[in-house]
Amino acid sequence: MSAIKPILSAMLRSRSAPVLLLLQIILSVAIVANAAFIIHQRLGLMERDSGVAEAEVLSFKLYNFGDGVDLKERSRRDLELLRALPGVKTVAPANMLPLGSSGWRSGFVDGPDPDTAKSLPGMAVYMGDENLLETFGLKLIEGRNFIPGRIAEGLNDTEVPREVIVTKAYAKAAFGDESPIGKRVYEGGITAFTIVGVVDKLQSAWVNDDEVENSVLVNVNMNGTGQFNTMVVRAEAVDHARLTDAIKEVLHRDDPRRVLFSFKSIAQYRESAYAQHAMMAFVLGAMIVLLLAITALGLSGMVMFNIERRTKQIGTRRALGATRGNILGWFLTENYLLLGIGALVGSLLAFELSRQLMDFFSLDALAWQYPAVTVVLLFVVTTIAVIIPARRAAAISPSIATRSV
Repeated sequence: MSAIKPILSAMLRSRSAPVLLLLQIILSVAIVANAAFIIHQRLGLMERDSGVAEAEVLSFKLYNFGDGVDLKERSRRDLELLRALPGVKTVAPANMLPLGSSGWRSGFVDGPDPDTAKSLPGMAVYMGDENLLETFGLKLIEGRNFIPGRIAEGLNDTEVPREVIVTKAYAKAAFGDESPIGKRVYEGGITAFTIVGVVDKLQSAWVNDDEVENSVLVNVNMNGTGQFNTMVVRAEAVDHARLTDAIKEVLHRDDPRRVLFSFKSIAQYRESAYAQHAMMAFVLGAMIVLLLAITALGLSGMVMFNIERRTKQIGTRRALGATRGNILGWFLTENYLLLGIGALVGSLLAFELSRQLMDFFSLDALAWQYPAVTVVLLFVVTTIAVIIPARRAAAISPSIATRSV
């Protein structure tokens, strides 16, 4: 404690540089802590499991031209042609794709009476046949899959009873700990859906959706009800390039007028869906490195400036018996004092900045570990940035003071 008073006195005699460095430390703690927190959140989102065999699932779209074309018959024939291709494991029609950034979304109610029915959580709606579950590579954890022959051909086909397979997250949100199997839900208070199965996970098309884990599969084949169709093919990833050429060849041979486009695996959709998150993580990471580098340069610069300014003082202290360790400790203590004050104020500012980000961008609250780790990181940076120039000061010979007096 006896050494702190003269250090504070020396700092107060020249306040500009310490004040500027203190402000830099405060801003570094506040910004680096929040930036690291946002990066961690983004990386967490990017690592979420979609529930789909992403690398194996190849999808593409078809656009059929021509009047008088039997679209349902063509869709049925397309499925046969695709399933006959070497390397194809399964094929299914689909109305939307996981991580595809566009698709269908709806909500059920728990009863047929609109006046008394309670709304259930919103969810993404995947429509397809009994092959869609296996083609996506979903894990069925309760109940059963759709039954072949009990697939509705479009929304207007009311002859086939509607069945749904829900995700575990949706079942939990809608029914709590009760088993959803056998329960009936309703759309618009008219159409009844019977829940027949539960899959472990299937994300929606929108990665920023608050209900991204809420999805359902419905036993409706939408392909053949319009000119646009979407096909999902499951095959080994190494075969995708070959299959893309083979699919174009076999379907164009059947009808050269049709347009085939958007050949992409779900893994490629993932890359596109999270591109902004990846860019943000990269930019914030670069900003953290830049801020720490600037802080280190500021600390080193102030120490070097003080060495030049206090050369006589350092020489005198050395002549009076101060060891090299005493001089080194002087500069370290001086900068640790600045770091301590900056860490305290910067941490408070970090939490206030986090509160503002929560209000404007719906982010989670900043965890205390992020300012703490930032301060530890700055402690290391401060030690390295100070100790190198401070060793020069400790090496000043007492003879310098003698010659200067």
